[in-house]
This record gives sequence, structure tokens and C-alpha cells, in this order.
Amino acid sequence: MISVDGLAVEFGGTTLFKDISFVINEKDRIALMGKNGAGKSTLLKIIAGADKPTRGRIGAPKDAVIAYLPQHLMTDNTRTVFEEASQAFSRIFEMEKEIEELNLEMASRTDYESDEYYQLIEKVSSLSEVFYSIEEINYDAEVEKTLLGLGFMREDFTRPTSEFSGGWRMRIELAKILLRQPDLILLDEPTNHLDIESIQWLENFLMNSGKAVIVISHDRAFVDNITTRTIEVTMGRIYDYKVNYSEYLELRKDRRLHQQKAYEEQQRIIADNQAFIDRFKGTYSKTNQVSSREKMLEKMEIVEIDEEDTSALRLKFPPSPRSGNYPVIADGLGKSYGDNLVFADAKFTIERGEKVAFVGRNGEGKSTLVKAIMNEIDFEGSLTLGHNTMIGYFAQNQASLLDENLTVFQTIDDVAVGDIRTKIKDMLGAFMFGGDNSTKKVKVLSGGERTRLAMIKLLLEPVNLLILDEPTNHLDLKTKDILKDALMAFDGTLILVSHDRDFLNGLVDKVYEFGNKRVKEHLCGISEFLETKKMENLTELEVK
Repeated sequence: MISVDGLAVEFGGTTLFKDISFVINEKDRIALMGKNGAGKSTLLKIIAGADKPTRGRIGAPKDAVIAYLPQHLMTDNTRTVFEEASQAFSRIFEMEKEIEELNLEMASRTDYESDEYYQLIEKVSSLSEVFYSIEEINYDAEVEKTLLGLGFMREDFTRPTSEFSGGWRMRIELAKILLRQPDLILLDEPTNHLDIESIQWLENFLMNSGKAVIVISHDRAFVDNITTRTIEVTMGRIYDYKVNYSEYLELRKDRRLHQQKAYEEQQRIIADNQAFIDRFKGTYSKTNQVSSREKMLEKMEIVEIDEEDTSALRLKFPPSPRSGNYPVIADGLGKSYGDNLVFADAKFTIERGEKVAFVGRNGEGKSTLVKAIMNEIDFEGSLTLGHNTMIGYFAQNQASLLDENLTVFQTIDDVAVGDIRTKIKDMLGAFMFGGDNSTKKVKVLSGGERTRLAMIKLLLEPVNLLILDEPTNHLDLKTKDILKDALMAFDGTLILVSHDRDFLNGLVDKVYEFGNKRVKEHLCGISEFLETKKMENLTELEVK
């Protein structure tokens, strides 16, 4: 059991939260929710021991292992994938080595009656007690099983970590966490960069591991699947619900309704009393009553209604110019990098107005095919863009390509042309960059704010083929819903590369699956596709 006791965080005269207390029990699976800036990541860092609170403490048993996966991380570039993942057991290996060295030292000494020799015996005994109490584990087998589960191939094990992207490095860190078998796992946006299969593997692990988990995530399906408790951070305090995210939303709605009623009733009482005071102040016969009511109002504790994020993103794509009937036609399409075949013989047609998803494990060619459509790489076979096809492209790293030294306004002003320049402030306001926010430098923006800013750039020109590569990374749930609604209303053609099942569900009507060096077409939505995948996997299991 780990306790959070009276935590407070203050900086620059601002109180982020105060007097926060709750208990994390064994097997608790907690979603930490709240609007951006409420203090979720700060709270997670304090529990992990990476940050210090202004006041309060974290209480945990002496031998408790707390493992933390931050949003941004670095792995060692000098090791292979397998060696880096094996670092999870480094403390055990060091302990074993230390016991060997101490035993050798004892064997070489003859001062058996000295204090130093007795201290040596005590040290070996206590270390050995801890070491031999650790369950015997086949470390190599555990590392292999975990890396395979997170999407690595056996041939990746001997490759240096420097050859892998940030998303894959994040998986290596996740492997190290899972291998440590911690008592509490803290995960900050763990599904960013994970494909659907890896997310499902991680879900199964977290649900079956029997360890406590606290997760911050904007992946609604992931949060609903793994959590049984929701802690909301809002207005400097917390609300603790013993339900998953979807049920919490309903309970929160009820809570605000009760608060609203209590607030309105209190405001009516205040108004009535204030009217009495204003009317009879100075009237001798009413002096005591006026004084009594004034004191009552002074002592009254005003009912607060929990903040609701009313900053609504008003997102609407401009009408798209009409394209030809078939914006993308591929025939015998293939791509190799040297001896590495990414995919071969892809044949498909995307019709005008279709909304399609590219899904599959990372490294199977989704982003490669997008680059081929964008004519950024050479390829085998033929790929034809239809008449008058105008592409708007949002890349995975779009947000990181922004100039950090420009302000929000300058970022848009630099690319806007024509009449749209007179509407920049309106557009920024619609994307929650109104007022002073437009003068913020890009370098101080959060991941979600940068993604929103990159999205504005996409809207500056009317397009009829939108290609979005992981557009929901760093977006909060509310903004994702607004983006999804806008994409459903978009009258052009849409290609979405995403691992976010909840976002894709109901939005796309065709799925292209990348795997085994092939691109396979599924004429269905994402839910039906996932059901089919499970059936296929079961069939393969039976065949084996």
C-alpha cells in the first residue's frame, strides 16, 4: 500500500494543487484525469520521486518498487536492444557480483576475530538473504518474451538502440519497467507510438499482472479497458471515483448538476439577504436584523462549481475542391531499402470521399506508403493521383518541425496568404490561442498545443485529400472528439494512419492492413476489422 499525504505544489505564487491525499492499494488500476495544465504529470513525477512537492509526502514500504515511464525519455546508445532491456535486472547482477567479491575477500583473510571480519560476514549474510529470496528467473527468456510482446523481432535484439526511433526506444524503456515487476507502475501517455497489437499486449499485461497501475492517457479505449478507478485533478483538488473512465464521466456530470443547483440556491439566498440589507440599512428598527444578515453573508462559504473546460475548439475544414473519382490508384506498388523489403505488390484504389485507415505494426510500411503518395521517395510499380487531387499532409513529427523561436501568431502569419491573413486572430481564437496565448513562443507550448498549431497550418489551404499520420498523439480526449467530428464532416478523401481504435471507430469505412510485406484491404470499419483479426489469430493458433 502506497499513500499520498497532504501534497501541495506551489510555484510563482500559483497553487497547482493543495492538500491532496489518497491511498494506492495493491491491484488498483487508476486513470489520472483532468484538463491540460491541471497537474497530472506533476503528481505522477512526485509519486515516482522525480519531483518534490512544496508540502506533503509519499509513504511507501521500504522494499516497494515504483517504476515510472515519462512521456519523453532517453536510452543508452552504446548497448544493443537486448542489453538495454536486460538493465532491468542490473541491481540483481550487481548484487551477485558483490557477494562473489565479498566471499573471495573473506577466503583470503585470516583475521577471523577482528571487527572488520565480523562486519564482512554480516554484509555477506544480509546481501545473500536478499539475493536468495528473489524468485529464480530465467532472465534471458523473460527479456525475450517481453521484447517480442512489445513488437520487436528476434533480429532486432542485437541491433544498437541508436538505430531505433523515439517510439521504439520508448518500448525498450517500457520493457525495462515491466521486467522489474514493480509494485506500482506509473505510465504517462504510454500508447503514443504503440501500434494496435502492442497496445492490446500492454493491456493484457497490465490487467493480468496483479500490480498497481496509475496511467495518464488520452486513449479512451485503453483507459476504459485497463482501469477500475478514476482520480480527477481539478481546481487544485482531487475527486476519487471507484469506476472506469466512461462511468466517471456520468458521475462527474451528476456532481456538477448538484453543485450547480446548490450554487444557484445559495446565490438566491445571498441576493435576498443583500436586498434586505440595502433596503433597511439605516432604519433604526431593523438595525439588529441588518447586522445579523451582514455577519451571515460574511461567514458564508461560497459553493464552488468545479471548472469545466469550456474553451471549445471550433474546427471545420474548408469545403474541398472537387477531385477526380479516384484520388489514389496503386498497382504492383513496392518499396525496399537495400535488402530490406518493406512491402511488395500492393494493389488498391481509393475512391473520392472515402475515409480509410492504414493500420499495422510499426515498421511494416504505413508511413512509407504515405511518403510514396507524397512523392517523397522512389518506389516500384505505379501510383497514380487522380485529376485535381490536392493533398494536405500532417506528418507524425509535424509538431516538432515548428520553429520554436516564433510566436503562435508569427507561425501562422508566415504561411498565410491572401484574404486569410485578415482572419488569423479569429482562426487562432477558434483553436484556443485567443488573447495573450497568440504571443506565446512555440518553445513553451505543450505537445497538444503544438499539435493544434500544426493543424491550423493544414487548414490554411483548401484540400481534397487529407493524409494524417498519427494526428491524435498529445491531443486530449475532448480535442480528439472535436477533430473526429470535423473529419467526419470533411467532404474530401481521408487517409488516416493511427493506432487509436476509439478515434478510428465510426470514422473510417475501409481498413488497409500492413503486415508480412503485404498491404491487405478490408472492406469494413475498425471494430469489424479487430474482430476479424482475433478470429484469424485463433485460426492460426489452431492450425499450429
